[in-house]
Amino acid sequence: MTGSRFIVVGGAGFIGSHFADRLLADAAVARVTIYDNFSSGREWHLSGHLADPRLSVVRAGVEDLGALTRAMDGHDTVIHLASNPDIAKAIAEPAIDFDQGTLLTHHVVEAARRTGARQILYASGSGVYGDLGEVEADEDRGPLLPISTYGASKLAGEALICSYCHLFELRACAFRFGNVVGPRQTHGVGYDFIRRLLRTPDRLSILGDGTQSKSYIHVSDVVGAVLLAADRTEEPFRVYNVATGDHITVREIAELAVECVGLRSGCTELAFGGGDRGWKGDVPVVRLDTSRIRALGWTHTMSSREAMRRSMLAILDEATTRAAR
Repeated sequence: MTGSRFIVVGGAGFIGSHFADRLLADAAVARVTIYDNFSSGREWHLSGHLADPRLSVVRAGVEDLGALTRAMDGHDTVIHLASNPDIAKAIAEPAIDFDQGTLLTHHVVEAARRTGARQILYASGSGVYGDLGEVEADEDRGPLLPISTYGASKLAGEALICSYCHLFELRACAFRFGNVVGPRQTHGVGYDFIRRLLRTPDRLSILGDGTQSKSYIHVSDVVGAVLLAADRTEEPFRVYNVATGDHITVREIAELAVECVGLRSGCTELAFGGGDRGWKGDVPVVRLDTSRIRALGWTHTMSSREAMRRSMLAILDEATTRAAR
C-alpha cells in the first residue's frame, strides 16, 4: 500500500474507525480522509489519530455529491461503508434504505468517476441472499432474493458499482459480511443485550425465540479481509463472502451476555418474544461459503463465540468508562 491515499466514507463509525486504525498504523499509507456526517459515527472513535498529519476529517453527508467529490479528489481507494445502520427501521420508514443506501452508493461511484479514484471497496451484506435457511450461499448463487429493503439496497449498490467498473474502468470489491462485532459498536444484538442487562439485570427481553443462528465476525478480521482482497484481486469487479464459517444462536449470545456482565447463571430471566425471527425482514439463519476469500490467503482469527465475547466485554468496558466520566 506504499503511497496509497484512502478515503473512508462513513469512517467515523464502528467499522470505519477500525479501518482508520489499521491504515494509519501502516507507515506506507500516505493519506487517510474520513468522510462522515457523524449521525452514527463518534468523534471519540478517531481521537487517537487526530495528531497524525496524514489524517483529514471531513464532516459532511454523502447525499451532498459536490462535497463528497471535493473530498474524494486526490485519493486512490474509496472504502464505502455509509448506509442506514438500523435494518428494522425500514418497517416504519420504507424509503430509508434507498435514501441512506442506494442513493449514497450512486454518489460514491459518481464521485469516484469524476475524481479518477481507482478502486472502491464496498461493504455489502449477507442480506442480498434472502432467506435460504441452512443452505450455504456462495457468491455465484442466484437468483438473489432479499427479503428486506436493507438487503435490496446492498444488492442495488453492488449492481451500480459493477456497472461503473465496466463503463468507466474502475476496480471494485464488494464484501458480503457476516454480522460484524467488536469495540465501538453502536448497535447489534450483543450491544443491545449488554445495555439491557446493565439497566435490568434480572430480566433480558429477546426478540424472537432464540433459535436464530448466524456467523459473527470480529471487526479486525473484516478489516484484514478487505485490505487483503484490495491488494490481490485482479478482476474489475469481484464479490467476497467474509464470515467465520461457524455460527452461534441468539440464546447462546444471551447466555454469554449474562456471563460477561458478571451475573450468576439462572438469576436472569431470558424473556423471548416468540417467532422464528427478530423482526419482519430479519433472516433467522445465515450460512456463508467463504472459500473465495480464503483462497487469497485470508483466515479468521476468532470464532463467532470468541468474537462475540470480546465484543461484549469491550461494549461493557466502554459503557462503564463513559458512565464514570
